[in-house]
Amino acid sequence: MKSLFWSLFYCASLLLSDVLATYHLSGVDPVSAQSFAQTRNIARPPHRTLNPAKTDSQCRSRPLDLVFIIDSSRSVRPGEFEKVKIFLADMVDTLDVGPDATRVAVVNYASTVKIEFLLKDHLNKPDMKQAITRIEPLAAGTMTGLAIKTAMNEAFTEQSGARPRSRNISKVAIIVTDGRPQDQVEEVSATARASGIEIYAVGVDRADMRSLQLMASIPLDDHVFYVETYGVIEKLTSKFRETLCEAKVEVVVVDPCKCEARLAFQKQTQTAIQQLTARLADVTGRVEQLENMVGRV
Repeated sequence: MKSLFWSLFYCASLLLSDVLATYHLSGVDPVSAQSFAQTRNIARPPHRTLNPAKTDSQCRSRPLDLVFIIDSSRSVRPGEFEKVKIFLADMVDTLDVGPDATRVAVVNYASTVKIEFLLKDHLNKPDMKQAITRIEPLAAGTMTGLAIKTAMNEAFTEQSGARPRSRNISKVAIIVTDGRPQDQVEEVSATARASGIEIYAVGVDRADMRSLQLMASIPLDDHVFYVETYGVIEKLTSKFRETLCEAKVEVVVVDPCKCEARLAFQKQTQTAIQQLTARLADVTGRVEQLENMVGRV
């Protein structure tokens, strides 16, 4: 009977080994590239205030569903937050805003998340910029992962004004933060990217570069930006104008390196292995019980 037991155990071990070899659960690093774009000019810019009446459309070739995700935690001083709002207004100025052009939403976050306005709420520049002037900082915590999840589940939905996938309107999120997330961002960012959202991460001052890389789309050197202070964040407007306003004839390929798919496959495989291991342990226990029964007879 013992020989039967060990034969069964040996066969089960071989089966488990084959499965492990087949699925090869080595780690996948979706952000192996380490480069990021960086603004170098830190000269003091002239003092500016947000002017909702000023508009200057310079982008008419690429409609977007664009969601800004802005950090307003305690580390962002009131004057610095005003600079972020001026940056948002400048970005609005560069876009061709309208029902059939670019739609914009703003998600504000700290310990909590607040959707300041949705993609469907303001479809002209003056109203949109007036809404930006009313945004107030939330002042505590840095729950960046929660903010990304909220944007994905609430701001990028058709109910909130996003266009149907069949229209091939690019979905873009621009995250602006100066700190280290207090929650996990890797998995939720991967899920957002896999759903078709292109993520740009803008770090300011003390921002954690690794976290920015985990959030951003690939290639990282096109999607991760850094500025030394909020005082020069406006200089990124021209960079985003080049990136977002260029005409794109081809359909955007979601996750070209298949990193998100590989991560999802890895997770499914790990679950399957765990289930198989549990079943193997159950079979082993039953064989031992049978062996004991035979031994008593």
